[in-house]
Amino acid sequence: MSIAFVKYQGTGNDFVIIDARQNIPSGMDVSMICDRHYGIGADGLMLLTEENGYDFGMIYYNSDGNISSMCGNGGRCIAHFADSLGLGNSGKLHFLAIDGPHQAHISGENVRLQMIDVKQWEIRDSDTVVLNTGSPHFVRFTETDPEKLDLLSIAHSIRYNDEFSSVGINVNFVKSASGNLDMRTYERGVEDETLSCGTGVTAAALASHILYKNSSPITVKTPGGILSVSFDSGESGYSNIWLQGPAKMVFRGEI
Repeated sequence: MSIAFVKYQGTGNDFVIIDARQNIPSGMDVSMICDRHYGIGADGLMLLTEENGYDFGMIYYNSDGNISSMCGNGGRCIAHFADSLGLGNSGKLHFLAIDGPHQAHISGENVRLQMIDVKQWEIRDSDTVVLNTGSPHFVRFTETDPEKLDLLSIAHSIRYNDEFSSVGINVNFVKSASGNLDMRTYERGVEDETLSCGTGVTAAALASHILYKNSSPITVKTPGGILSVSFDSGESGYSNIWLQGPAKMVFRGEI
């Protein structure tokens, strides 16, 4: 079987995307396709599908081959790809992902993605928040520069502890300076650090408001680049949450 694909990256978070509107490929070895030595190489794979009432549907697989929860950078990248196919209306798209409907606005390589509302979170202590922004996240603020942390060792001890090991959780370490954030993320399903994580960036921005009252919009620096998050806050939680940053097609091919 021959499958056409495009390779995208959003602040270094990279994806294989397949237009599956006419025929969803069966029997794909997703983990092989995402393998950086034996396949194309990616943090995840997405299928762009037909979805009644929407411009398209998004099915996301982690690089381990399992269907996953929402991917923010993936959502921005697949929206950019959908726009290049002529879907949507003048750079505005409405699509369905595993966590529900999303809107996306495209302007060149800049993509704004509306994330789900967040109405619940748990403050673990003075520097830690657990919340779900389409995917579950453990967000810890630190005075240490994130790049100096032994991220894999610390994240493993959290992701694989008794509380989180069965379902998994993404682990983020964040430093806040003047309202801007600097962060690194360990992603479940990839089971490694990624250069960026859209739902993680969103979680970090909201957590910084929860703990420190940082105001919207919040700029977030990841190892792969800079994203921004804007939101409205109220008694019922967070709404009108938008994740914004670049989405770039790297190459297209056939496997």
